Amino acid sequence: MAMSDEERRGKLRSVALAYLRGLEHKDFELIPYAENAQLRAPLAPGGVEQLLVGRERLQADWWAPMPSLLGRVEPGGLYYNEDLTGVVAEARIEILLDPPVWLRVADRFRVDDEGRIVEQVNYFDPRDVTNPGWRS
Repeated sequence: MAMSDEERRGKLRSVALAYLRGLEHKDFELIPYAENAQLRAPLAPGGVEQLLVGRERLQADWWAPMPSLLGRVEPGGLYYNEDLTGVVAEARIEILLDPPVWLRVADRFRVDDEGRIVEQVNYFDPRDVTNPGWRS
């Protein structure tokens, strides 16, 4: 039986919040990635144009340095696409540099029927991480 729009929206919300919880608790296992998940992120090896594929590769190449860099996570709004296959989660994420910086992010997730992330694209301005002090 197909899910109602309300059930599907609830599933997308749960996935997005699980991702943010994973960041907050510095625990990759809390993030419901599918085995063949795909990720594009500005700070991943190769940048946003280099697609990372597979849960293991995401953990090794993208997640590995994250726990030591992550501070507080402040969730923002959630936005759903028309066919309820995807959700965008806004958040502010503290990066523990010296001094710490806050990134305003909008992460887009495509989610399968089992509630697993199959595709993710991170959208944010990386300059506070790659060029500390650029604002001054």
